[in-house]
Amino acid sequence: MMKNKPLLFLLSLLHLTFVVAQDEEVTISIDTLSKDVYMLTGQGGNIGIFVGKDNVFMIDDQFDRLSEKIKSAITTLTDKPIAILFNTHMHGDHTGGNSKFNSNVTTLVAHDNVRKSLREQQSGNTDFDENMLPEITFSDDITFHDGEETIMAFHVHNAHTDGDAMVFFLENNVLHMGDTYFAARYPFIDLKSGGSVEGYINAHKKALLLINEDTKIIPGHGRPSNKEELQNYVAMLEAIKSKVQNAIAANASLEDVIKDTSLTEVYDEIHGNGFIKPEALRETFYVSLKGN
Repeated sequence: MMKNKPLLFLLSLLHLTFVVAQDEEVTISIDTLSKDVYMLTGQGGNIGIFVGKDNVFMIDDQFDRLSEKIKSAITTLTDKPIAILFNTHMHGDHTGGNSKFNSNVTTLVAHDNVRKSLREQQSGNTDFDENMLPEITFSDDITFHDGEETIMAFHVHNAHTDGDAMVFFLENNVLHMGDTYFAARYPFIDLKSGGSVEGYINAHKKALLLINEDTKIIPGHGRPSNKEELQNYVAMLEAIKSKVQNAIAANASLEDVIKDTSLTEVYDEIHGNGFIKPEALRETFYVSLKGN
């Protein structure tokens, strides 16, 4: 056992060096979507920033280790304090910085299930930081008012998870969809956390009822989008859903569907190069639809 200690130390040092180098390489970039709303991209889910009359309304916060970089990027936009930090769902690339942003000035807000999930994830962890948890939660929808702006947040059921919420800035005409939308890439539908194919598609349809051709969309991952692109995305999901349902009706097994490239090949070149590969998408659709 003693002979392995230098090797273990070296591996630990290499891992630490890799993580530090990776963090140094992360750049927080900013897209201006309207006169008051911005999208911040770094490593993890896209962040939304609304600069209001006296305060900032922030959506998601990526990872804990990037918090100072994110704060620095926000100061290039405004020196106003962050009053609200809204979590679109519970995944760590959207909530990892919660405790770094939570303060006497900043209040965390999310759907009921986000607080529940974050607490369950830390069950038995004596080092759990209570500042990670949303302090205000809601079941269906909640509305914020800031000067002339009305900010509508609403829950979409069993989409990416069981606690997803979208945020719409009415006057600025910007919609943050969280991970209910992965622009130009296949989506991650977290079945183990309450997500479903049906719910995911229904979330898109709900968004389409709300927006117009001029709406700017902040996806959970990917570049800023619009209504036409979202409509095409829904059409893609429904086409894949129909093909997988037909395969299920023909008694195809999970293995058959995973291997059947014809189910997604029309869309693979554009959408299949992200985190979720075509095989994983076909598996998700089969498991979700078969379960229904």
